[in-house]
Amino acid sequence: MKILFMCVANSARSQIAEGLARHLFGPSNPVESAGSAPSKLNPFAVKAMQEIGIDISRHYSKSADQLSPGFLATLDYVITLCADEVCPTLVTKGKKLHWPFPDPAGKGGSDEEQLERFRQARNDIKARLEAFGREMKLSGDDLTTPRQTPSR
Repeated sequence: MKILFMCVANSARSQIAEGLARHLFGPSNPVESAGSAPSKLNPFAVKAMQEIGIDISRHYSKSADQLSPGFLATLDYVITLCADEVCPTLVTKGKKLHWPFPDPAGKGGSDEEQLERFRQARNDIKARLEAFGREMKLSGDDLTTPRQTPSR
């Protein structure tokens, strides 16, 4: 199953979702992320993921135009993660799902307060992905035990 996660900046939520989905669903289910206005991978996203043993430090923010045309043409799902912003759109045959998660970035506060927002986003996205994986039968394994798959 091919899945594309999208949000505006492709700096936090969609990057977290990509890292988690790759880890949970394994290499037989290609996963990418993109944004409508790509910026820069948020260091708090990297740190929150490192805390659970997933390295997304080599990920980078990108637009859908930077993804393989073959991947885009054969997408099964495009999942948008925007809550308060206008979500990106993509013309595709893939089924569109919308999972609104608040953006953990840009709200200020101490490093610990910011990191806590990213942890919450990570945990919420992980729970949603685990439910999605069970529903789609992406793995016969217990999805609470991530598979060991390389990051990008």
